[in-house]
This record gives sequence, C-alpha cells and structure tokens, in this order.
Amino acid sequence: MDTIPQRNEADLDFHHLQVFDVLMTEHSITKAAHVLNVTQPALSKTLARLRLYFGDPLFIRVSMRMEPTPKALELADPIKSILDNFRQLRSSHAAFDPEATERVFRVHVVDAGVVNMFPPLLNYFREHAPRAHLQAVHCDAQHLDLWLESGLIDIAIGSFPSLATGIRRLPLWSERFACLARRGHPRIGGTPSLEAFITEKHVVVSAVGTGHEHLSVERLLEAHVPRENIVSRVPTFSAAALIAQRTDAIATIPRSLAVGLVRDCGLQLVEPPFDLPTIGIAQYWHDRVHRDLGNQWLRTVMKQLFSEQDCLRTMTAGYLDHSMV
Repeated sequence: MDTIPQRNEADLDFHHLQVFDVLMTEHSITKAAHVLNVTQPALSKTLARLRLYFGDPLFIRVSMRMEPTPKALELADPIKSILDNFRQLRSSHAAFDPEATERVFRVHVVDAGVVNMFPPLLNYFREHAPRAHLQAVHCDAQHLDLWLESGLIDIAIGSFPSLATGIRRLPLWSERFACLARRGHPRIGGTPSLEAFITEKHVVVSAVGTGHEHLSVERLLEAHVPRENIVSRVPTFSAAALIAQRTDAIATIPRSLAVGLVRDCGLQLVEPPFDLPTIGIAQYWHDRVHRDLGNQWLRTVMKQLFSEQDCLRTMTAGYLDHSMV
C-alpha cells in the first residue's frame, strides 16, 4: 500500500521532472523506464525522491496502472511548462561547433536505413564532426512521438503517417521495393511471371506495431502470395535478405538496400510481377528541437546526403566504402 512520505526540501533536477512527465503519459513504471532508457529500480528510486519532495504518493497503483493523485494532476501542467522552458533555454543559448562537439546523435531508423545511411553519415562525421557519435535507436510506434518530444531521439527517418501534431517532417527520397533471391536459384530469374513468383516460398518483413508505412507493402504481398507460401516472418530487412541468401525463399526489401546486397552477398535482384507501393521517406523532429543548433545541423546533413536526386548513389557508395574507419 502506498503511504505519504515526509516532505524533503532537497532540490530536484531535470531528470526528476522528466520522470514525472513520462509517468503521467505512460501510467506504468515498466513503460516509463523503457521510454527513458533506464532500469526499473532506477526509475522507482527517482519516483521515491519525487514523493519525498512533494509529500505525496503522486502515483497510486490501480489494477495494472499507476494513476496520478490529485496532487500529481495539479503539478502536471507546471512541470511540463518547466521542461518546455528548459529545453528552449538550452536550445537558444547552447553554441554548437560540429568540429568540437562530442554530442551523441540518436536516430530512430529501420535496419535498412542503418545499413544504407550510417556508412556515408559516419564518413561525413569523420571529416566534419570527428568527436561526435551516431547511435541508431529502436522505438515502437506507441512511443515514437513521445521520444521525439522528450529529446530521447533527435530525429526519426522513415515513413510514419500517424505521427501526432507537433512533429515536423522534411521529405528525403522515394523508396521503391524489389525482391531478392539467391544467385543460382533453380527456378526464379530476374523477371518471373506472376504464377512463378507466387508459387515460390517467401520470407516477409513484418511492420505490424512499428507505425511504418512498409505495412502497405506487407499487406500487398499477403494479398498475392498464398498464406502457405509465406514460410517466415522476420522483424528486419537484413534478416530477410540473409534468409534468401541461404535458402530458396524470396525476400522483398527496399530497393536501395537490395542494390547493395546484390553486389556483395551472392544475391540476384528479382522484379516483382506486380506493382508495389512507393514509400516517401522523410526525416521527423519535434517542434521543441526545431531551433536546436545541433539538431538543425544533423537535419541539414541528412538533407545534403540523402536528398532525392543523389540518394541511391550516396547510399550504395557508402555501403561499398570499405575504407571507412
């Protein structure tokens, strides 16, 4: 049973208020710890500190949820305002020098984006921001807008049509899809008929729960390929490609990734015998970091390297650049 602790006047910091704010949204210590990328014991310790400071339980377990007390509801808007003001102050006055920064830039992107985009990005960092770091972060659709809002990730790359108000978007390139089969496949060539294609076994990348528009490609494959011929579902494009390399299954993945893999991984490009959707890939960021100089720099680099005209050339060149360190 939750009890009201004695009041403690010790100062709180930004992290304490951030924990409170996320708990107001998630109603779960487990989910809040996942959003903030901390352990549950660490988050529970922070909650205990908040309870001491405000002299109130703040969140009470009701069934499977942590419900806010009247005191927590009273504090919610003022704490959110403090967090907003702090982020704006930090963004407005923090100088940013790419050559000197040691900042870790966190990007939410599917594995195809990691394979295609990180080599040219890291080569660019090596020359222009040698002390900066680049981190790929996985986030489910439920938390993506919250992670962008909180600054846990700087930008997201992909196609996420359901993102909420407050998220900005800049188109980068249009992604088409292609299929892969192992080189020397006994039945499938580069341009199979519809009958030949759908009678083969397929490995499908599942986008359910990601919020990514790739789900439309998955649904179209399901509409054409009999259920019994979909022999496997996997969460990543690279896993599907490796399965195609080592079996007779066919994998459908973004064309920009397929082109690079064909050259290096013993695979052949297979044109699907029906039209697959073209997906608009964009970068996403939150209004709160729109004026952050570091975030602006990263967005500019993304636009420079991955704009529509030169995107495929940039990504495949980066994928094949083995001189990168």
